[in-house]
Amino acid sequence: MKDKLLMADIGNTHFHSYDGERVEHLSYAEAIERYADTALCYISVKHDLEKKITQIKQWQNISDSISIDGEYETMGVDRKALCLSHDNGVFVDAGSAITVDVVEGGRYRGGFILPGIRGYLKAYKDISPALDTALDKALNLTHLPCTTKEQISYGIIASIQALIEKHSKEKQLYFTGGDGRLLASFFKDAIYDETLVFKGMVNALKSEELRIKN
Repeated sequence: MKDKLLMADIGNTHFHSYDGERVEHLSYAEAIERYADTALCYISVKHDLEKKITQIKQWQNISDSISIDGEYETMGVDRKALCLSHDNGVFVDAGSAITVDVVEGGRYRGGFILPGIRGYLKAYKDISPALDTALDKALNLTHLPCTTKEQISYGIIASIQALIEKHSKEKQLYFTGGDGRLLASFFKDAIYDETLVFKGMVNALKSEELRIKN
């Protein structure tokens, strides 16, 4: 496998590319215009885009190469790739949804799915216009807040934190995704790494190469 392989993770809202040094977050149209003539390996959960991108001859869908011991039938390929980035840990992808997955000894042990932070905020807004607010990113979880904005933020972050901590005892926490850096800041010794999915893709391709050689 080439060391400098352009890879892409095509998500529900953005096209994420990685050239081995830098991750870029693009719209689908931007990515297709920029990379249509560039050799690229990708995984995708954006199924309604598949017909269009399969026509790009330079692009290769490697989703069939992405698998982890213990996976379930409908598990998203991006989650499988994320879980392949390290043999042990709790992996949190905080995007349009928040997925939390546990891996032990290279085997998938299960996980859960929460709404993304924007989804939580929309739910409050749908309850009442009085609850339409932005997240307080400087939230202090050590005491109960006294404003609507802080209390909504506390309800969102503290509940997410409690559930993740319940399943992460003595395990390394890894965060990725658009809100990953923010959520990681509420956990001691958590690691934020926006390249985790791509590291998993690389590990899967290396494993497949080794299997073919043997």
